[in-house]
Amino acid sequence: MKEYFSFQWHITDECDQRCKHCYIFSEDNRIKLNIMTWAQIQEIFYNCMDFCEVYDRLPYFYLTGGDPILHPDFWKLLALLKEHGIPFTILGNPFHLTDEVCRRLRDHGCQKYQLSLDGMQETHDWFRKQGSFACTLEKIDCINKAGIQSVIMTTVSGTNRKEVAAIIDTVVAHHVDVFAFARYCPTSEEKYTGMTPQEYRELLEICDHKFQEYEAAGCSTYFNKKDHLWTLYEYEKGTFKIPDSAGEGTIYGGCNCGNCHITILPNGDIYACRRVQNSKVGNGLEDRLADVWVCQMENYRDYTKFEKCSKCELLAWCRGCPAVGSGKSGNFYAADPQCWKEIQEWNYSN
Repeated sequence: MKEYFSFQWHITDECDQRCKHCYIFSEDNRIKLNIMTWAQIQEIFYNCMDFCEVYDRLPYFYLTGGDPILHPDFWKLLALLKEHGIPFTILGNPFHLTDEVCRRLRDHGCQKYQLSLDGMQETHDWFRKQGSFACTLEKIDCINKAGIQSVIMTTVSGTNRKEVAAIIDTVVAHHVDVFAFARYCPTSEEKYTGMTPQEYRELLEICDHKFQEYEAAGCSTYFNKKDHLWTLYEYEKGTFKIPDSAGEGTIYGGCNCGNCHITILPNGDIYACRRVQNSKVGNGLEDRLADVWVCQMENYRDYTKFEKCSKCELLAWCRGCPAVGSGKSGNFYAADPQCWKEIQEWNYSN
């Protein structure tokens, strides 16, 4: 159990973009855009506070949407967080950021602002909208000047994997504080646009070399190896070793689902993970989060059910990305489709 508990809170579906890989508009599953009322926001907030009090965890909010800044009560929510001394990160768009807006965000306690780059200009603008690439690069400076950490996240798929190295060069050149990437999670099998396991391993190797070169040169950008298959890669390279003191049955790392994270949507629905389409476990406007956590969420903590990972010596540290496997097959415990490891039965007594 980690000290902090993170709530990824989607307060509105309103957005300036219609990204091709967005969950909100996938499968034509939204007739109307949802948005929380101020009364509902307060109800969810205090439900989260109750949860943290029950389980002795410190709350951390990732406010997102849509674009959260488009919510009419956005600043009222930030004032509520400031009143309670709660840190937060914004996952949003660049279009409404100015120097003044970024200063206000900082003064309300915003620690990080995450933007996306899903390719170089032509590819990124195809995914999102014309002008998005240039605007994103421009607003990095606004974020940095305000004293907020700038974060760039890339959603990697077979469509843009060959541009990731150029994205790394670009974020370094624009003095981004943190860079990370995660894989695209399809919302149905026919939308799967993934990579072969070997292609993905080759991408990690390319990125690893890039990261090492920049770090050796004193680059200030932090490269967050967010994808858990980095653990497998580093295990094979010898830079990650299973500790001698590791205890059987203890989970040390890997996917946070069921451990220190839940998602709340604008209609109050609670998801074990936003990237897992069939992971609704309750509704925060109807259910006590503290109860959901020990009841419905238990379905996401049975590590013996992982079809491939349960047989792997890296179970307690990796488990790949269940959301990617679930997106392809509909099964949370399915094998990660980009995991290249051949599995043999593992005996923890060895």
